[in-house]
Amino acid sequence: MPHTLSSQLVQSIIQYINSQSLPVGSRLPERALAEHLRVSRSPVRTALAKMADRDLITRHPEGGYVVGEGALSCSPFAEPLQSNADEIYFKIADDRLKGELPEKVTENELMRRYGITRSLLNDILMRIHHEGWVERLPGHGWLFAESMSSGGAYDESYRFRKIIEPAGILEPTFRLDEASILQCQEEQLWLCNGGIFSASPAQIFDANTRLHEAIAACSGNMFILDSLKRLNRVRRLMEYTKAVDREQAMRRCKEHLVLIGLLLEGALETASDYMRMHLSDASREKQSK
Repeated sequence: MPHTLSSQLVQSIIQYINSQSLPVGSRLPERALAEHLRVSRSPVRTALAKMADRDLITRHPEGGYVVGEGALSCSPFAEPLQSNADEIYFKIADDRLKGELPEKVTENELMRRYGITRSLLNDILMRIHHEGWVERLPGHGWLFAESMSSGGAYDESYRFRKIIEPAGILEPTFRLDEASILQCQEEQLWLCNGGIFSASPAQIFDANTRLHEAIAACSGNMFILDSLKRLNRVRRLMEYTKAVDREQAMRRCKEHLVLIGLLLEGALETASDYMRMHLSDASREKQSK
């Protein structure tokens, strides 16, 4: 049976290890990871066990796990999603965007609609919950977050981003989190070196939003970061309706690497201008689809 959430968490834990520059032998507390990743301890425990089985981390003699050499050299997309779970995930996203799924649903309704087991559905729902576009209701129900449903709103989202993201780089409180940016650089390099042609639309979206949110976090302005995170949650489903042009996606990743280089050099004004150009070009391409 596919374990979609635990597979997602394997990636997230690897990214966490690298972004925090944890050396080999560092403890990986289950509770702390669950709090950081906003999930319960059970899927974290499953993900850690899978990582240990693949020699990414090591079991500690006194219990728990520590960072292993494998996690430091692992691709950010080392654990691809199971195809069946991925198919159902995107079907739910598409149905929700089209208005064919109500705002509130029960697990029984979803199981009947998609013809899947409760176990698989739970994995998919926990993945969606982890991404921020569904919340569990008291009892057995789930509540979908609002989503973007029109091209006009999508265009407005990019105009809003062109206001806040370049400005965030010029905030007086801007402090570059080099470890986080370097981790994003590794992901973008992986995509540019051919990963863009095998990664799923969700993986590409996640890698790109991680970079933009990491830069927003460096602004030191919580309103910029919170606004961008909320916007990314809302536009996620709209992004899934856009046909992925791999060549365009490659071009955006190359622009990301230029942007990262400017930030690492401390050329903030140039980076701010480049961010505005990057978002303008991306918006123009997206609107043409």
